[in-house]
Amino acid sequence: MTPVHVIGGGLAGSEAAWQIARAGLPVVVHEMRPVRATEAHVTGQLAELVCSNSFRSDDPETNAVGLLHEEMRRAGSLILRAADAHKVPAGSALAVDREGFAAAVTAALQAEPLVTIERGEVDGLPPPDWANVVVATGPLTSAALAEAIRARTGTEALAFFDAIAPIVHRETIDMDRAWFQSRYDKAGPGGDGADYINCALDRDGYEAFIDALLAGEKTDFKEWETNTPYFEGCLPIEVMASRGRETLRFGPMKPVGLTDPHTGRRPWAVVQLRQDNALGTLFNIVGFQTKLKHGEQKRIFRMIPGLENAEFARLGGLHRNTFINSPRLLDETLRLKTEPRLRFAGQITGVEGYVESAAVGLLAGRFAAADARQLPATRPPTTTALGALLSHVTGGADAATFQPMNCNFGLFPPLPEGGKRIKGVDRKRALAARALADLAGWLEQTRQAAA
Repeated sequence: MTPVHVIGGGLAGSEAAWQIARAGLPVVVHEMRPVRATEAHVTGQLAELVCSNSFRSDDPETNAVGLLHEEMRRAGSLILRAADAHKVPAGSALAVDREGFAAAVTAALQAEPLVTIERGEVDGLPPPDWANVVVATGPLTSAALAEAIRARTGTEALAFFDAIAPIVHRETIDMDRAWFQSRYDKAGPGGDGADYINCALDRDGYEAFIDALLAGEKTDFKEWETNTPYFEGCLPIEVMASRGRETLRFGPMKPVGLTDPHTGRRPWAVVQLRQDNALGTLFNIVGFQTKLKHGEQKRIFRMIPGLENAEFARLGGLHRNTFINSPRLLDETLRLKTEPRLRFAGQITGVEGYVESAAVGLLAGRFAAADARQLPATRPPTTTALGALLSHVTGGADAATFQPMNCNFGLFPPLPEGGKRIKGVDRKRALAARALADLAGWLEQTRQAAA
C-alpha cells in the first residue's frame, strides 16, 4: 500500500503519524534532526519540547485547553498518552518531564510496524509521486521548504518571535528565602497543592528588578527579523515590562493566592518556578521568556530573592516561528487549495501551543488516513474543542488579520438561547459538556465509517 508521508517529527507530525498508523496505513515520518539542526532543538528525539514543559490547564470542565486534552485522550492521542505517563507536579496544569516525554513518543513510533522514520531534510516541495502528504514542520520550518511553500502559494509566510524561558538547577535555589506553594493551594495532575517554588519581591526589590530588565542588554535582531511581530501570548518579559511598570505584577509575577511563610503576608510580587523534569532537579522560571543576552540574564535573574546563587541548566533565548495564512490557503480539511495532496498540520497552520499543535496533527492524520482509504474526511463538530480550533484556522479567522491563536471558549459556537442565560463558570461547564457529548458522536461516526 502506498504510504502517507509526514514531514516533521514534532508534536503535530508525531501525532499525525500515530493516527495514520492506528488507521492501519503505512506512514513515513521525515525528520531532519539530527542530520540538520534547528535554532532551538538540542536532541534528535521526536516531539522534543523547546520552550516550556507545560501543556497548560488540565481542567476539562472550565478551561478550553483542558477540554482539548480530554478530547484528544478520547480520540487516542499519543501525545496526551505520553504526557500523562510523564507528568510532573504543576498545580492544576499538565506539565511533563521533557526528556521522558520525548523518549516515550519516539519509542512508540519506532515500535510501530507501520511507521518508518527517515532522517534527513525535505528541502523543497515533496516529489509528485507522494500523493498524500502532511506538512508538519512546525515553527522552525527549514528555509528551503518555507521558500518552496511560499513560491507555490504565492503568499508571503507570516512570522513571529517565540521566546524561551530559563531553567534553574533546583539545588542552587535558596529555600530559606523561597517556598513551595501553588496559587490558592490548588492541586493538579501529579501535584499536591504545593507545586511551585515561589520567590517573593518587596516593592523596592520589584522596582529595582524592573529597572534592570529595561536597561539590560538585549539580543540584536538580524535585518530580516526586524519587523517580525511577537505572539502576544508568549512575550519576552522585558517587552512586558516596557509596557508599564505594573504589567508584570498583574502578569507572570502576580502575587495572588500566595502567602510568604517567612513574613506571613502576601508579597508585592512573586517569581514562580515550575518543575521541569521527573527527578525534580530542574525548574523553569514561569513566564520568563526573554531576549536578554545570556550574561545579562544571569546578572538580572540573580537579583530575585532565592536565586542569588542560581545556576542555569538553560538560559532563555529567541527563535523565529513561521506560519502560513491558513484561512486563505487551506480547505476545511487542512489541504492546500492549490495542491490538495499537501495537507498542513501543527503550529505552521497558525495555532499556538503544544496541545493545539498536536490537536491539529491528530486531525490531519485522521483526514489523511480517510483520503488514503477513499473515505469522507469527516470534520469534528465546531461545538468541540477540536472542531472549534479547526474551524478557526480554516476559515473562521479573518485572513487579513490572521495571527496565532490558542484554544479558548471564544472560538466555540454560543449555547442556544432560551430560558435563563448561563454565564461565567456555568457557561464554560455547559460548553464543555456539550463538546464531549458531540465528540462521542463524531468518534462513533468515524469508527463506523472506517469499519
